[in-house]
Amino acid sequence: MIRTPLRPLARILRARDKGENPDAVEAENRALRHAEIQDRARKRAESRLKLMAGIFLLCFATVGVRMAALASSEPSEPRVQSSEAQIISQRADIVDRNGRVLATNLLTHSLYAHPQQMIDPERAVRELVRIFPDLDEERLRKDFTGKRTFLWIKRKLSPEQMQAVHDIGEPGLLFGPREMRLYPNGRLASHILGGSNFGQEGVSSAEVLGMAGVEKAFDGWLRDPAHQGAPLTLSIDLTVQSAMEEVLANGMRVMNAKGATGILMEVRTGEIVAMASLPDFDPNDRPRGLTKGDPSDSPLFNRAVQGQYELGSTFKIFPVVQAIDQRLVNVNTMINGSSPMTIGKYRIRDFHNYGRQLSVTDIIVKSSNVGTVRVAQLLGADRQKDFLEKLGFFEPTPLEMSEAPTGKPLVPQRWPAVTAATVSSGHGLAASPLHLASAHATIANDGKRVRPTLVHGRNRPEGEQVMSPEAARIGVSLLRQVVTRGTARQSEVAGYEVAGKTGTADKPRASGGYYQNKVVSTFASVFPASDPQYVMVVTLDEPTATLANGVTARTAGHTAAPVAGEIIRRLAPLLGLRPQTERELPIIEPHSNDELKLVSN
Repeated sequence: MIRTPLRPLARILRARDKGENPDAVEAENRALRHAEIQDRARKRAESRLKLMAGIFLLCFATVGVRMAALASSEPSEPRVQSSEAQIISQRADIVDRNGRVLATNLLTHSLYAHPQQMIDPERAVRELVRIFPDLDEERLRKDFTGKRTFLWIKRKLSPEQMQAVHDIGEPGLLFGPREMRLYPNGRLASHILGGSNFGQEGVSSAEVLGMAGVEKAFDGWLRDPAHQGAPLTLSIDLTVQSAMEEVLANGMRVMNAKGATGILMEVRTGEIVAMASLPDFDPNDRPRGLTKGDPSDSPLFNRAVQGQYELGSTFKIFPVVQAIDQRLVNVNTMINGSSPMTIGKYRIRDFHNYGRQLSVTDIIVKSSNVGTVRVAQLLGADRQKDFLEKLGFFEPTPLEMSEAPTGKPLVPQRWPAVTAATVSSGHGLAASPLHLASAHATIANDGKRVRPTLVHGRNRPEGEQVMSPEAARIGVSLLRQVVTRGTARQSEVAGYEVAGKTGTADKPRASGGYYQNKVVSTFASVFPASDPQYVMVVTLDEPTATLANGVTARTAGHTAAPVAGEIIRRLAPLLGLRPQTERELPIIEPHSNDELKLVSN
């Protein structure tokens, strides 16, 4: 910018020539400059005032429009847009088939601390340790007197604990509302429910996530607000479940067993009415899992689903019923029972000497290893494998539990003649008791495949036909004779026509080979045999029964069978089954074109 000088030389010279005062020129120029500065300042002030006026006008217009919109809208309750509030309400109840609550939500409070706001941290530490003995006093003192500004103390409190903390009167101890998962029946059905834990946490709410069992398998469904809080209805019956767990626990104690499991399943639907695994736990206070050692030593281990056991002679019905279905044998076919028999370098023998010949019926009734192997040889390895695969022994059970995929059977990679022989007697292939229950339910269901489920009332497609209805009915008849005159006589319950098969298998060592004095005993049963409605499997881990004469026994006929009989005696009335006058199942005779076969080595 070019500035005009206050004393321009030309004007000063002219003023002197005219005898005028040069200072008047400077005063005039200074007045002009001041006038120009004032004009510019005035214009800037006017511009700012106009801008401020425009802003104020815009603000008042916005407020006016918003007020007009609110005045013309319908009144409604304000809604909190907090994500934590949504977390609280996003988990549905779990109920049994009769609508009785198995899992629900309970409003509680968490306890947290702001150490910087505490008046007397030392006293707070002493009082808290008195209320919660599990707290680490030294750690708590370090946190309260250090630089921390926030820490959790307890994720959930009982009303009594909350009142006790409130009575401390410490302003740095604060409570936050939240909902917790409550299992009102304690240990009952603990392995089925699994338990839950907190996920994302805030001081005023917490996310509840399933940790195991159906809580984890249905986690998304239970948290989905689209279901509008509708409960998840399981197939189990709370009363039946309670009775089974009580009798099974007593049987486990009497038989001095390390663990036990029981499964009760409807034959037609595959719905599990009761399923127990012992030892168990309280899902309200779920323990930590084992980090080393045998997983089955943990109470969290679900023996019914995760257990992989060689189930012994309970498998013998499978090759026999398959051979009957293939019309290779019938119930009267005589089989070479000479014991021992040799396959390669291996010798297979029976527990007792049953004579040179056995009928197919007596092979099952007497539980002959040799007779079962000879029947399996008629089938051949390929047909045997195909049949067991159709029964579900090559894949995990499709049960709605997070543990189900981990229970995949241990199937031999190779299937030579000796493997086919051992598998026919329930050795060399390890499966869960639930696999066994499903397979026996398939036989009881006129040969149609049964897949287990824990969801009540769900429409499911009918299973494929694994064997003929005639062969399946013969299989149930053979199992009935095992109870009336065979190895499972201690499982008999008057009026309920129990049919079943015992199985005793040596436990394998982790380092290879088998223990000499540790077994897994199993009894797989169907009842009533004349109209099969339920399948039940009872398995005891390392049982030892003391007989009346003081002799100890480990076989399933003396351990699992009597426990199963007592469970059936207790559960049958609860299931609405009336005791009947005993009526023997008809033995289906062979077709006229079937010849009695004598199998020799």
